[in-house]
Amino acid sequence: MTRLATFNVNSIRRRVPHLRRFLARHSPDLVFLQELKCRTEEFPALDLADTGYELRAVGQPGGRNGVAVLGRIPFEVTAEALPGDAADAQARFVAVRAAGLEAAGIYLPNGNSGGEDGFAYKLRWMERLAEWVQARLDADQPVAVLGDYNVCPTDADLAPGALPPTDALVRPESRARFRRLLHAGMTDALRALHPRDAPYTYWDYGPAFESNRGLRIDHLLLSPELAERLTDCGVDVAARAEEQPSDHAPVWCDLR
Repeated sequence: MTRLATFNVNSIRRRVPHLRRFLARHSPDLVFLQELKCRTEEFPALDLADTGYELRAVGQPGGRNGVAVLGRIPFEVTAEALPGDAADAQARFVAVRAAGLEAAGIYLPNGNSGGEDGFAYKLRWMERLAEWVQARLDADQPVAVLGDYNVCPTDADLAPGALPPTDALVRPESRARFRRLLHAGMTDALRALHPRDAPYTYWDYGPAFESNRGLRIDHLLLSPELAERLTDCGVDVAARAEEQPSDHAPVWCDLR
């Protein structure tokens, strides 16, 4: 069995204890992190040295964005940036080969800042991601794409009234590009195993968590071969209930 996971930590230097507890609870073989909010050299690797996980962090100057991968199995890094735009310096993508598959961890642009230019960047990023995925599907390569997609794919993926229809997470253009991945052959692991009651993965700070006024924006998409191997998938809501948590909960899946 291979266990894959994704966790938007919303500042790794603040969430090391939360990450350590998640690793102890679930022992994922690979876990992808988003929103590190640190430069590469500032990643607190020494605080995780005794966990038995190897890591690769991709930070960004200015303490924005940032992604990482931790593995308790050997992995080979295949990319530290999403192809298709050499001028894009934002740290939002890391891909590895491990356990006979290629897995990418993504921190997809939110799209609500920067006006229409910011939203256009989100859509271009999603188009580049679709091209990266399609190339692997065309080659019959098993591939998984995990992370914070910043998209609620349907109205069932957010609490009623949680976002206005103008929010970039629910705009038709965002949802259409998410569907492009599904139409290409990728499977939404959490929705596949929880077709009517897929839990939320994000709750804003304040009373949203206690009232379950959440969003499902962290996703694990699997190529057909991996989808056939899917046995379990869930959200570690306990992580969101801890003191000083991230506003996201980790999501994990098991492949036989």
